[in-house]
Amino acid sequence: MGGQGTEKALDFKGSGRRALTLLRPERGPLYGVLALGALGIGCAVVGPKVLGHATDLVFAGVLGKGAGGSMDFDAIGRVLLWALGIYLAATVFGVFQGRITAAAINRTVYRLREQVEEKLARLPLSYFDRQPRGEVLSRVTNDIDNVGQSMQQALGQVINSVLTIVGVLVMMVWISPLLALIALISVPLSVVVATKVGKRAQPQFVAQWRSTGALNAHIEEMYTGHALVKVFGRQKEAAEVFGRENEALFAASFRAQFISGIIQPAMMLIGNLNYVLVAVVGGLRVASGALSIGDVQAFIQYSRQFSQPLTQVASMANLVQSGVASAERVFELLDAPEQTTEPAHPERPDEVRGRVAFEDVSFRYDPQKPLIDGLSLKVEPGHTVAIVGPTGAGKTTMVNLLMRFYEVSGGRITLDGVDVAAMSREELRSHIGMVLQDTWLFGGTIADNIAYGAEGATREQVVEAARAAHVDRFVRTLPDGYDTRIDDEGAGVSAGEKQLITIARAFLAQPSILVLDEATSSVDTRTEVLIQRAMARLRSGRTSFVIAHRLSTIRDADVILVMENGSIVEQGSHDELIAAEGAYARLYQAQFAQAVAEVD
Repeated sequence: MGGQGTEKALDFKGSGRRALTLLRPERGPLYGVLALGALGIGCAVVGPKVLGHATDLVFAGVLGKGAGGSMDFDAIGRVLLWALGIYLAATVFGVFQGRITAAAINRTVYRLREQVEEKLARLPLSYFDRQPRGEVLSRVTNDIDNVGQSMQQALGQVINSVLTIVGVLVMMVWISPLLALIALISVPLSVVVATKVGKRAQPQFVAQWRSTGALNAHIEEMYTGHALVKVFGRQKEAAEVFGRENEALFAASFRAQFISGIIQPAMMLIGNLNYVLVAVVGGLRVASGALSIGDVQAFIQYSRQFSQPLTQVASMANLVQSGVASAERVFELLDAPEQTTEPAHPERPDEVRGRVAFEDVSFRYDPQKPLIDGLSLKVEPGHTVAIVGPTGAGKTTMVNLLMRFYEVSGGRITLDGVDVAAMSREELRSHIGMVLQDTWLFGGTIADNIAYGAEGATREQVVEAARAAHVDRFVRTLPDGYDTRIDDEGAGVSAGEKQLITIARAFLAQPSILVLDEATSSVDTRTEVLIQRAMARLRSGRTSFVIAHRLSTIRDADVILVMENGSIVEQGSHDELIAAEGAYARLYQAQFAQAVAEVD
């Protein structure tokens, strides 16, 4: 983390331009913002000149040079009313400009969120395997929010500042070209200061948002696994890691804000020096009679108005740099490689019966490290295939390839004779039901969680699936029954009950192919027997892939595949494999010996 202080934006100018292209659909409203800004700034710029005329009338009255040799209060009153009307008009234009700007920016951020959401749906599973969940969430939430806030604050100020500079400069040249030339001396000096400081600050803003993502990833991990952290007494270590990540974020944020914060006082110093020069030279011009005191008063106000937007533009450098750094992180997500595109004319089997074939399939996560090589397998409809083997043998990978969570590196997988790569993912997955070892529930009622397996399912169908999966027996004991609300972590129900709910979800889906990845690992022995019976009914007429570590649960499988290092080293029925005294027999005997040892 400490090295992040020297990281630079990948492409600050390119990311900045790309961020501006997000505003392209809002060209119409932005033209309106520009027009209202021009009208508002025009009124604000004319104001000092009108007030200068009022000053001349007062000064003439004091010297006895007014109409009738006295103070012309009527004329002064009319001029002041004009000034009041002009400033009120400027305020009204500013209010409408701010409203349109806010609407345009919010629509832009809305579209950006939509793009990110659609992108997440198109990203392959491998992207989420490589990225910490907290880091992805930080880009989707914090970074997009920062982009929106930066646009909201910077856009209106930039437009108003540029228009103010132009309008004030015109008025200053009109009043006195000499004084205008003196005022312009500060412009190149301001640009140099802002540029030099901005280049130093930008890498710190990149480091700040990277540190924010890393800290969020750590917090998300610790919160999700807080029970394990406490069980293993790792609170101190977790707090130390948090402290380091937090310290890195503090250091990067402090450096970014401190360096960029130098701009504003430096610009104020330049503006004050400019103000002194204008006041001195203006006083000499009044003394020589070349200018009226009202014009000098107006010019001094203009010099303040001229330096203020320069200071604002420069001080917005930290805001813009922070926004571009966040935009860059969002664009990295939007530019991430997507899963392979769907075929233009997807195929589908005439009838899905569940015949699955792996034909010389090869796959590797790392191009240099083959995981599965030359795997061939045929599964007949209605058969149950159990896949066993040591951790890392490729059991779950084989199922992921069937689901097209990953694409094969070589060979092909067919469903009833049709290459699954030629089918749409939605069509393929609509025929597959999956129950994982890691259960996942959504915030909502138990009925909603079961009904997730089939859109538009009726309450009767939900209850029927719950009975088949033995969920009904414990749901009836809950105060609100099927309407009991649970959160995404399943608070209020046990781990085994959560597993049963996910199995009921698969029952309701009525898939042609069933994938069970250690689906009964979280249930007690009695419930496991009930689930096995229910699974036997569910598997009837369906092709089933069962990944199991407890070999006693798959003795009735039609075919047992033993995998090692991505290859099938043995296959056959339970009795055949025991008789062969190979890898399966050794695994079975090891588990049996362990069970005996536990009993002893």
